[in-house]
Amino acid sequence: MKRNRKVKILATLGPASSDEAMIRKLHEAGADLFRINMSHASHDVMRSLIAKIRSVEAECGRPIGILADLQGPKLRVGKFADTTVELKPGQTFTLDDKDEPGDNTRVFLPHPEILTSVKPGHRLLIDDGKLHLRAEKCDGKSIVTTVVSGTKISDRKGVSLPDTLLAVGVLTPKDHADLDAVLATNEVDWVALSFIQRPEDLAEVRKIARGRVGLMSKIEKPQAIERIDEIIELSDALMVARGDLGVEMPLEAVPGLQKQLIRACRRAGKPVVVATQMLESMISAPVPTRAEVSDVATAVFEGADAVMLSAESASGQYPVEAVSTMASIARTVEREPHYPGIIYAQRAQPEATGADAISLAARQIAETLKLTSIVCYTSSGNTGLRAARERPEVPIIALSPVIQTARRLSVVWGLHCVVSEEPTDLDDMVNRACRIVVAEGFGKPGDRVIISAGVPLGTPGATNMLRIAYIGSDGLSGI
Repeated sequence: MKRNRKVKILATLGPASSDEAMIRKLHEAGADLFRINMSHASHDVMRSLIAKIRSVEAECGRPIGILADLQGPKLRVGKFADTTVELKPGQTFTLDDKDEPGDNTRVFLPHPEILTSVKPGHRLLIDDGKLHLRAEKCDGKSIVTTVVSGTKISDRKGVSLPDTLLAVGVLTPKDHADLDAVLATNEVDWVALSFIQRPEDLAEVRKIARGRVGLMSKIEKPQAIERIDEIIELSDALMVARGDLGVEMPLEAVPGLQKQLIRACRRAGKPVVVATQMLESMISAPVPTRAEVSDVATAVFEGADAVMLSAESASGQYPVEAVSTMASIARTVEREPHYPGIIYAQRAQPEATGADAISLAARQIAETLKLTSIVCYTSSGNTGLRAARERPEVPIIALSPVIQTARRLSVVWGLHCVVSEEPTDLDDMVNRACRIVVAEGFGKPGDRVIISAGVPLGTPGATNMLRIAYIGSDGLSGI
């Protein structure tokens, strides 16, 4: 199944897309990988969805990635005697450790880590920022605040702390149980980590995962922005989670941050996903707004690896239409006359490694000689990542003998992943590449391709060879 675009589409599964027939329709419409939101999915539901995705994968014959998104530490206030209370700007309101129903002067906060971490002057944003509190006095057991803006608060509303670094790990007990269940399936390719604050947050998860899944850090807190280079270095991928990021930071700052994060990931050669409200109106409407189309287009112009659908595909009325629309926007943007120039202007300088030098040379040769495609053999996935980092104008076919690698690379810009046996020798390597290029619809007899691989064959991380090959009339190498 050939995609006529470089950017990938990540679609969230949910009540509107939980049966196998709908998953197949979403894949055919353009979804390259699927997200399972562990905030809502039980372990049984997760396993059922994985089985259905793998059934679609077997039927379609193309690797499909699966992302499990962990809930992370959800911070919420307690309950009120009257469910909802009215507040006035300027009044005093207290959050404390007393497990009693709240009123218009106080409420229980069942998170001791907040009570001990917040300092005077820090902001507390309740219910996605609808209520803004400023801390005045903090003694470790209570936080006395002043209401800055907002007029009401109700049971179990979420708390955001844009100024506070919490002394708490990224994994809650629920996340630990979910991660264990995810790893036990041996079928999930990526785990998304919510509310990352610092690079140390990744250490615990990496120790548990032991390389069995890729770690995708969701950037949704100001504290993460302050140490973003370190977080990128320790992550396998990033997600620009604009929902919570837009609560904890000024909304007008989010577009600039999105550009910064995409470009930082491109420099590092790490995949980056742009998420949240991309086609929000398509939850209930068959067509998006003009602003939403521009939003998706901006992410594509920036060279993001993937764009994500959340409620649009999980619980919306038009999940297939949402995927089709996103794919259509991506294809159209990538055919724009200005697109190659924008992508080229943002290319990062290659690092002083053999893999980077080979990938740079492959792109330059392919574009100079107007070759049909770049074919890279990749066991670990690193060669595929370095090839995509170059953002070449021609397609990249990533051949891997490891299906887990092919699935994980499904989130990466421009890679068409094919599972193929390890070649036996150099002639087999070239012939196999040419045959697959023709079979997958990326070339025809008479075309030329460039192939990158490692010699000796089958040695991970040893990409050190380029070969230009002519596709003969039999679909094999003519040279």
